[in-house]
Formats: sequence, structure tokens, C-alpha cells
Amino acid sequence: MEYLRNNPITMSRAVLLWIALGITCGLFASIYWLILFLLLQGFEQVSGSILLIVMPLIGWAIGWVIHKLGNPGEIGLIIDNIHLNNGRLAMRENPSMILSSLLSIASGGSAGPEAPMVQVTGSMGTWLADRFHLTGEALRTLSIAGMASGFTVLFGAPLGGAFFALEILHHEHVVEYYEAILPAIVSSCAGYLVFAAITHLGIGPTWHFPQYSADYIDDFALAIIFGIIGALVGWLFIGLFHQCEHLFQRISAPIYVKTTLAGLGLALLAVLFPLTRFFGEHQLESIVEGNFSLQFLLGLAIAKMLAISITVTGGWRGGIIIPLFFVGACLGKALAIAIPAWNETLAMICMMAALNATVTRTPISTTLLLAKLTGLSPFTPILFASIVGFLLAPRQPFIASQLKVK
Repeated sequence: MEYLRNNPITMSRAVLLWIALGITCGLFASIYWLILFLLLQGFEQVSGSILLIVMPLIGWAIGWVIHKLGNPGEIGLIIDNIHLNNGRLAMRENPSMILSSLLSIASGGSAGPEAPMVQVTGSMGTWLADRFHLTGEALRTLSIAGMASGFTVLFGAPLGGAFFALEILHHEHVVEYYEAILPAIVSSCAGYLVFAAITHLGIGPTWHFPQYSADYIDDFALAIIFGIIGALVGWLFIGLFHQCEHLFQRISAPIYVKTTLAGLGLALLAVLFPLTRFFGEHQLESIVEGNFSLQFLLGLAIAKMLAISITVTGGWRGGIIIPLFFVGACLGKALAIAIPAWNETLAMICMMAALNATVTRTPISTTLLLAKLTGLSPFTPILFASIVGFLLAPRQPFIASQLKVK
């Protein structure tokens, strides 16, 4: 590869380095996930009105961690560093990110582990590059490969995780750092094997949807319709998110005050809509299997979008991908109830795809991830919905740093 010519490493050693990075990331992800699972088991026992006390206290603890250990930033900062800091992701923010995200996710914040996982594993790539005196594109590539491993172990999809790490970096250019594709895939595969061997997670589908087969060309037209609706909902979510962002920015107080207030807001939503609590992986299965009214599903989707916005803008730490999938599933099921002739599985998965692609600008990886997470083999309708969502996304991206391309 071109970028290896100016670095003291051969191609064969580079492959071993990518594998070593994947193994390291897989080990970290396994430890993180096992700790998170134990914490989740404890916090899931807490429910009802007691949350009005517990979640603000957890919010204060999250803010105190950030106040003492430093602000770890979010995915936008990671993208900035990849573009503008030669791909260098510092490890000094990791203790703050790990502790604050564990508290945020386990206690019931509407954000998932993807952001902390990606930040930590990406910084591991930078650290490993420094040990081998790599610079320039070689260093950036190893950081991206680490990010890819982080996405992969969370979703159990090496190819989807690798492409997500590349797509999330850009607004219009789907993949710019093309030299990182192979390192990202190799590292993702190594990390996935380690994570799956330790946790036994990510091997089969995460969610079990009713069987669906693309037997009619009309289904592709429906996928486009779902893509349009999903894009409109994406615009709504982005507007709601920015309103919450402006609200918290107007609060001139230390971070632990904002996180405490966010905890109170999340507790109120959790009391009214218990399924808005947590990041949505297990709750989405309840939507797939449950029987809910149209009104309830629409109300739940709006409440979940508000919960995601409060979580992230209020200083709690985590990612929005799985929570957005949850919103898309609620709306897809609502559409299938409103128009019974529409296939429920197709509606739910296409809405999940379109909404996420609109917000994150990742149509290819969203398709690959959802095909794996849902076990849906005819993924062409998902691709149609994802592409429509991507093309109809706002001109100004939700993640502003995606505009800062090379």
C-alpha cells in the first residue's frame, strides 16, 4: 500500500499489526460489555417513581466524573481528529468516557455503547501506531481500523462495522480514506472472533423479525416510500435534538448540574413510557413481538426521540444508532397497523434503515448492519430505503464535523 512506503513496516508486519489491534479491541470490548451487562442487571431492577430520585443522582455522578476527569467529547470530536489531527485519537479521555458511559448506559440513558466503544478502540489504534513509529496515513489508518473494530464487536458484523467507520467520517464522500478498507476489515474480523468467543454474542441475529421474502417488485416501491417517511422523521429528530441542545446550552452551570437535570427529564419519560429507558437493544425485541396500538407506538417514538436528545445534549454519554433503530421499528410497526396491506417486517426494517441513514449519513453500512442484526437475507429493500434516507437528509449534516473533509 502507498502509505506504507514512508513508514518502517512491511506489508506482512502490517497485517499482523491489524490483527493484533483487532484482538486488543476485542478483549477491551468483552470486558466493557461484561461489566455493562452486570450493571444493567442491577439497574433493571429499579423502576417506577423511584427513578425520579435514582436517575438524577446518577446524572450528578456522570457529571462529577466528567468534571473531575475531563470531557471525553462525542463522535463529532473523533471525526475532527481523524480529519484535522492526522488521525490521532488520544487515550487520555478514555477513563472519563469509560466511567461516564457505563453509568449513562446502564442506568437507563437513551444512548448505546457505540460511541464509547469507538473512541476507546480508535485511540488504541493510535497508541499502537505510536509504538511502531507510524505517521501520516499509516497512523490515521490504524486509528480507523480500531474504530472499525469497535463498531464490529457491538453489532457483530465485521463488514458493516468496517464500512461504518469509514462512512461516518464523511458528509457526501461515502468513503474517502479508501486505503483503510482492508486494515479495517482485517482488524474487525479479529476483534469479532475474540469478542464472540468470550461473550458468545453477535453470532446470530440480534432481533427476530417475522420471516419476509422480497417476492414482488412492489416491495421496492414500498421501500422507497418508507425511505421518504423515514427521512422526514429524521428531519424531525434533528430539529428536536437541536432544540434540546440550545436549551442545555443556555444553562450556565457546571456539567454536573446539566447531567442531573437530564437525569430528571429521562426519569419523567421513563415513568410515562418505560420502554424509552435504556438504549433499546432488548426493548426493540418487545416492539417486534408485542401488540400495541397505533397511538401508543407513535407516542413512544416521539418520547424516545426526546429521550435520545435529552441524553446526549444533557451530557450523558453514549451513541444514537441503536436508539434510532428503536424509533424506526416503532414507526414501521405503526405504519403496518395503519395500512394492514403493508408487510410489517418490511416496514419496520426499512424505517430503521432510512432514519439512521438520514441522521448518520451511512447508507451502505446501515444496510449491512441491519441485514446482520435482523437476519434479513433479501437486503435490497433495506438498501433502497437507506439510499433514499441518505439522499433526502438535510444539507447541513447532523454531525457537523462530517463537513470537514480533506
